[in-house]
Amino acid sequence: MAAMQTKPLTHDLPCLSSPTTAPSITITATTAGKTTATTTPEREHIFKSRLPDIPISNNLPLHSYLFQNLSQHSDRPCLISAGKTYSYAETHLLCRKTAAGLSKLGVKKGDVVMILLQNCPEFVFTFFGASMIGAISTPANPFYTSCEIFKQLKASNSKWIITQSQFVHKLQSNSEFKIGEDFQVIAIDNDKPTENCLSFSDLIQLSDELEISETQINADDPVALPFSSGTTGLPKGVILTHKSLSTSVAQQVDGENPNLYLKTEDVLLCVLPMFHIFSLNSVLMVALRRGSGILIMPKFEITAMAELIQKHRVSVAMVVPPLVLALAKTPAVAEYDLSSIRLVMSGAAPLGKELEDALRSRVPQAVLGQVSYR
Repeated sequence: MAAMQTKPLTHDLPCLSSPTTAPSITITATTAGKTTATTTPEREHIFKSRLPDIPISNNLPLHSYLFQNLSQHSDRPCLISAGKTYSYAETHLLCRKTAAGLSKLGVKKGDVVMILLQNCPEFVFTFFGASMIGAISTPANPFYTSCEIFKQLKASNSKWIITQSQFVHKLQSNSEFKIGEDFQVIAIDNDKPTENCLSFSDLIQLSDELEISETQINADDPVALPFSSGTTGLPKGVILTHKSLSTSVAQQVDGENPNLYLKTEDVLLCVLPMFHIFSLNSVLMVALRRGSGILIMPKFEITAMAELIQKHRVSVAMVVPPLVLALAKTPAVAEYDLSSIRLVMSGAAPLGKELEDALRSRVPQAVLGQVSYR
């Protein structure tokens, strides 16, 4: 698939900076059989784009960087989910309330909170609420088996789990770890309290966002602990710092020539699971940085997705090849208006030309591209 290009190529040709020198040792032999060492300069060339450097925030925590321009779009839609829309101001406030609630539970800097959720606003509130008090989030697939969940729980040393009531039974069948003793569970839909489970709604409703404990957060502190897909063995935790994630987002949407030209008017489709780094980083975080809207779907269903794209005028779709196949080949999709889509980015696996062409016939107005996450 052709790479997206919106500026003349000549604007981004490398230019040669002033050469620098580094010492080089040359060994020579004399006629007397003795050797001597002489130092000669070795030229070092640095190639640099003619475009200005991308500003990288090396001192802001991740949440501060992503919400840095909050005042410019506080009233704009941020999270769109299940018929409810949260503005940027509301989203930031609920993140702060979650931070205060977690702090009341005893979560402190360096502690790990497991987010065992499908895509939902509470995932966002928890992730950035934890970030605000210096805690670390470890996202986990709620459709894991009980054994797989506890492997990640143990490896990450999580003491709190944010989940949905339908998954709590997976946390009750382990002889080594007990709810309420070894870890606490907070259910986001716990209207009828489950035994030994706390309610997420109580967590935020009874918390004052002004009571967040003062925490000194360094940009090199860890903020996320996602686990790999396990293609080379068992899943392994990957420590991501505030700086590493901020830098990744900046490379995608900041500067004069970003990889993704996102606008505040854009609405991004968030159907890929946020417990995967592709969606977490290249959908949620880039959208927050640019002030774009985020349409959250808890799971993929092709006709429901097409209907929501039409209803909310989705303009940017981050997808994977199976979703592209469904979009391109499902007859029912033709009944919906997808003309709002201006950009489709496919990742996780290569997209063949035949499938690309089929998608292009369905959304001819869109720019198509591919991204790679290894």
